[in-house]
Amino acid sequence: MTTVNDVYEFLNKIAPVDMKMEFDNVGFLVGRANDEVLKIVVALDITNDVILEAIDYEAQLIVSHHPLFFSIKSVTDNDLIGKKIIHMLNADLSAICMHTNLDAARGGVNDALAKAAGITDCGAVEFLVQGSSLPTGETYAIGRVGHLAKPCFMQEYLEVLKKALGANALRYYDSGREVHKIAVVGGSGGDELYTAIKHGCDTFVTADIKYHLFLEAKELGINLIDADHFCTENTVTQVLFEKLSKTFPDLQVIVSKRHKQTVQFY
Repeated sequence: MTTVNDVYEFLNKIAPVDMKMEFDNVGFLVGRANDEVLKIVVALDITNDVILEAIDYEAQLIVSHHPLFFSIKSVTDNDLIGKKIIHMLNADLSAICMHTNLDAARGGVNDALAKAAGITDCGAVEFLVQGSSLPTGETYAIGRVGHLAKPCFMQEYLEVLKKALGANALRYYDSGREVHKIAVVGGSGGDELYTAIKHGCDTFVTADIKYHLFLEAKELGINLIDADHFCTENTVTQVLFEKLSKTFPDLQVIVSKRHKQTVQFY
């Protein structure tokens, strides 16, 4: 029998919770540790649609990237988070959330994004920011830097990236430089623009970019792409699906089909 705790222990091995940022809330967040797991739904977020999808699928566990909550003082039906928790507990649904630890871990969000961005096929992929180490010696960091196998013009790269991420649109600034050395950060990584420049990158791919950073990218002469928070991080759901399916072959695992890019463009 596989329990919720068995799945949590496995996920903690591939993305140890000790890798999380200080503000974060990760790990086994909702449910009963010893409940049997037969079916798992993997999703970037635990939305109402994902909860209903898990119930319809008769799943016992949701594994998500974003935490269901960061801090709570009460669990009641008077607010959105409380309603979700109550709904899940009433349906015998547990939740394991792996956030900034999965961002930083090798094989996690940023490596999945690097692969989608096309920078894993030519030479080594480096950490964007200075790495940290666990007592075991395992290193981890946010962001990745690497090269395309062949330089290309920005318009060509935008088309490839949009398709790879399944994005409905990309916000960008084209500096006129060819795309070759690329830095990526899944989610809100705009603060690392200058780090990408220090690495000698001509292109930076991340999400949630503010207006002033587009202005600075123009003045600094670097290509900048806002590829949407969901799209830059949802790449990891397939990775989790594959790892869970391989480690727990007796379980049925699916990636949420109802949770999609929320931001739309007119």
